Amino acid sequence: MTGESFGGTAVGWPLLPVPDAAGEVRWPAPDESVRQQVRVILLTRPGEQLNRPLYGAGLGNFLHEPNTLATRRAVRDRIRDSLARWEKRIVTDRIEVWEVPERPTQIRVEIAYRIRSTGAAGQMGLVMELEG
Repeated sequence: MTGESFGGTAVGWPLLPVPDAAGEVRWPAPDESVRQQVRVILLTRPGEQLNRPLYGAGLGNFLHEPNTLATRRAVRDRIRDSLARWEKRIVTDRIEVWEVPERPTQIRVEIAYRIRSTGAAGQMGLVMELEG
């Protein structure tokens, strides 16, 4: 497998890590791997991945929804269900979805979780744009 450097990161086909000069492949640490996968799940719309038509939370589908309690609850439920289904390495402790003060078209999502194998706590947040 050969790799080219794009912005300092080696990329090879089939888009797997390329061994470094010492011949070692560097994989992300478990906490970083989980964090990356949670992000992928949240941003992937069902139907976007080949052979996995139901994969992903599809948060982008809420883009034109009004910023109401019902929409925020639907976002929270979608995140909870998607993480439970697609990321078995974590236990979700908390998912909160709030209005962003003085920004009626935005919501703030906070997710707190623990990695099952290590018990290490993780947290991530994002701001989503809605219709208003």
